[in-house]
Amino acid sequence: IHSRYPFYQLGNPQLRIFRPNWFLTLVRPGMEQPPDTVQFSMTKCDLKNYLEKIYNVPVGAIRTRIQFGSNKKRNHLNQKVKQPDYKVAYVQLAQDQTFSFPDIFPEKDQKPAEGSVEEIQEKFMEDEKQKQKLDPRRGGVTEWFGL
Repeated sequence: IHSRYPFYQLGNPQLRIFRPNWFLTLVRPGMEQPPDTVQFSMTKCDLKNYLEKIYNVPVGAIRTRIQFGSNKKRNHLNQKVKQPDYKVAYVQLAQDQTFSFPDIFPEKDQKPAEGSVEEIQEKFMEDEKQKQKLDPRRGGVTEWFGL
């Protein structure tokens, strides 16, 4: 007998978690969303069950749409190549619940330490930017173009 899930066994642990057979992707939206709305790529029922049962996140409403895949790319034979369409779901959280993306890369305000690798890199980048500036005496004409 073939079972979709592993057989139940006596003993610990009693609580088992079955992960879904699909991908759940949290998408950073292109347009600004209200603070109680989160964007995913998944179907309505699957997403509601997933968030409520596994993460205990109260879900208010879910809206979905089909995102058209881009067909602007061309292959080596100059034929149009279309990316596949995909479904996008907008989850509106229950009352008084908000979501914000975590700040993974906070801005650095402090100066790097004296003699550190960061300071040497910063000084090198400043020198390179200075080298790339055009000579004002040439009137905006690049150096490789002889006068």
